[in-house]
Amino acid sequence: MSEQHPYRATILPIPEGEPRPLWSVMIPTYNCAQYLRETLASVLAQDPGSQVMQIEVIDDHSTQDDPEAVVKELGQGRVHFYRQPENVGYIRNFETCLQRSRGKLIHILHGDDYVRDNFYCKLQRAFEGNSEIGAAFCRHIYMDEYGHWQSISHLEKPESGIVPNWLEQIAAGQRITTPSIVVKRDVYEKLGGFDRRFSCCGEDWEMWVRIATEYPIGFEVEPLAVYRVKRLGSLTQRSVKTNKLVQDMRKATEIIESYLPDYLPPTVAYQLTSQARETYAGWAVETAGNLLATGDVDATVSQLQEALKCSRSARIWRWMIRVLCFEGIGLLGRKCRSMLTLNREKIVSCQDVTGH
Repeated sequence: MSEQHPYRATILPIPEGEPRPLWSVMIPTYNCAQYLRETLASVLAQDPGSQVMQIEVIDDHSTQDDPEAVVKELGQGRVHFYRQPENVGYIRNFETCLQRSRGKLIHILHGDDYVRDNFYCKLQRAFEGNSEIGAAFCRHIYMDEYGHWQSISHLEKPESGIVPNWLEQIAAGQRITTPSIVVKRDVYEKLGGFDRRFSCCGEDWEMWVRIATEYPIGFEVEPLAVYRVKRLGSLTQRSVKTNKLVQDMRKATEIIESYLPDYLPPTVAYQLTSQARETYAGWAVETAGNLLATGDVDATVSQLQEALKCSRSARIWRWMIRVLCFEGIGLLGRKCRSMLTLNREKIVSCQDVTGH
């Protein structure tokens, strides 16, 4: 059992004698019922039966749609639905997923993502072939809010199997989306739930690093999970313009920095977390450039300040200067064109009135 931790839920073991399926597919939702049908369909198409797989939707008290109606329509009694009595936030909703799970393998599948054919078969094979692993993940595909595929995640190794030196790789930056990874329940029982100190993101990366400090991790080369990015109204999408996204990733880096030297040489740990900081500073600079292009100067300055809190490396300074010069000149040019257009319209208007 996990030790008591001020920011992590204790995940209690299943009492002996209770029936245990192999799989628990736990689907957290919040105001995303329009996508849930695709999510459920992708799981039910691979359903080995209730004796082998628990399927449950955990709704964080949605206010804009009715996920229970989708579950009843598509699940036909096969999928259980649980609604939080009040909105508890996404991390505590994840905790409920873990607490209510009964399977030996837990798959948390966001209610706006989906899995491709053979996801459960291939990931099950990863655990059967390597009993010592604590988790296994596959490559994932990024899609937009309309379901169009955008890109594919990195090929971590040329063939499926345990990833060597995985702690060093995952500690340097987030590489896994939640729908693409399966974790043994007893791993959560030992390490606890997701850290509650986050407001929009970062809790997943910190968890994958925490697991990698204790267990080998398996990898499936085939892209079998599809992750939706920039969905209108999603928590991540709402956090991009504000500083919350980068603030949370910086917070995750600080938390990881606090325990990583217990597992790696201090100099190596420092190099890895510095690399992570530079990556997330780059996110902020990129966002700043996008905001400046829209003319939002205050938000741009705020993002650049957050970038410098993450990293002050020469690379980040160069990137900031390039963004400010390129987008700044573009913004100035757009404002000048706007002024010229306005003045031209005034001149034409005056000519119409005076006849000159």
